[in-house]
Amino acid sequence: MKLLADNELIYGRLLPISEPHLVGRYNKALKAFGLPQTALEHFRIDMTGFSPEIAEELDDRDYLDPNGVNRRFVILTPEQEHLPVVHTQFSNTAGLMHQFFDGNRRVVHAITIKDALFGEIEDPIAIVTGVEDLLAIEEVRFRVLSAEDMLGKASELRGLVDRLKSSRDGWRDDDMLNRMVALARETGDIRQNALVPDKLVFEHTSYWANHFGGVFIFRDDRTTTVICNNQAPGFRRSRPWEVSYIDIADHARIFEYLSKSGRLQLPRASWVEPSGFFEHRAEMAIFDLIGKVDPDVDLSRADKIWLQTWMHRNAGLIAEQGVYPFLQEMIREISATGQIKMGEVRSDRRLLLCRAAPAHKDQWLINRLLARLAPFDFVSRFVFDKQGFYEAYDGYSEGYRAHVVKVLSDTYLKDKAALRARLYGLEGNQDNA
Repeated sequence: MKLLADNELIYGRLLPISEPHLVGRYNKALKAFGLPQTALEHFRIDMTGFSPEIAEELDDRDYLDPNGVNRRFVILTPEQEHLPVVHTQFSNTAGLMHQFFDGNRRVVHAITIKDALFGEIEDPIAIVTGVEDLLAIEEVRFRVLSAEDMLGKASELRGLVDRLKSSRDGWRDDDMLNRMVALARETGDIRQNALVPDKLVFEHTSYWANHFGGVFIFRDDRTTTVICNNQAPGFRRSRPWEVSYIDIADHARIFEYLSKSGRLQLPRASWVEPSGFFEHRAEMAIFDLIGKVDPDVDLSRADKIWLQTWMHRNAGLIAEQGVYPFLQEMIREISATGQIKMGEVRSDRRLLLCRAAPAHKDQWLINRLLARLAPFDFVSRFVFDKQGFYEAYDGYSEGYRAHVVKVLSDTYLKDKAALRARLYGLEGNQDNA
């Protein structure tokens, strides 16, 4: 992973923490979680407070995610709102954190001046043993504490203020008045600066969970659809009267569900040709084949002439693998007719021609699923399915790793928004991308 780290393809854009008071507050959060305190004077954190350096020190990448559910968080500064989430078991962790920041912006800014917020994103379950446990997560609650007990002190002061207002003789209670003054010195005027979060419960809608090989849960108005490995515990047995199940290997049913629910953008010349999407996938397929057949080849010299020569020499292999000639045929079809008759396309290849409907609210989740089903396209996997990308990267040869890093550095990292807009039709910046 060093090559990825050196090129900011893993743990990029994290926030350095070195101020002693912030390190101290982080340690208080670790202690509250029952974890050893860090001896590090410098480390980096993501939006949730996860630190790769502390994970290495503790020899536990899941120190904020011990059971893959009820995610812990540590907020040292409002700046974390604009950081990525680099390690999580749920695809919507970043979205939930954004909602928490949006719903409690004044509180976060006020408290982090003197304190740190920490706690858990509480689910109704303690551990995931089957699909039923994931289906049970319909909403989450942020359980929030503070390192210096600023929240507790603000709540105590609020109670004393209410008591003073309601009691005839409260103004004569010197002990109470002195306590109020002492608390106000720490919290400030709570009438002007709210110090208790008021938006703590958020809906848990469609998402991906990193359990049982990956589980996709899509929630519509009246139905829920689960897409995962059919060996996952509870598959087709949990709530069969209200949940539809699709084996992740059943590309035909996945295509049918995504297209009928309006989640797919079917291939039309209007977007396929200007995006270069088919050409991109064809190139990805060829390089994936090269990496498997010639793992030690030096791809740094792989210009167009070199690539054509390799393809001529391996024409039989390319034909047998089939993806490249299929995509070339689809390019010609789109150019000639402006569309593709999907009913005439092999069911296991239809999804290679589609992307998520850009206007659909589940666009990132849909593209994650499509990227998982086209593992040769490492660019799509890096954009939408980083966990899957890193798993695949571990199996690449050193030469292919260098090629992957160069391609991502020269394309995606140079202008992320432009590449997402061109290939996937996604507009605007994404803090977590």
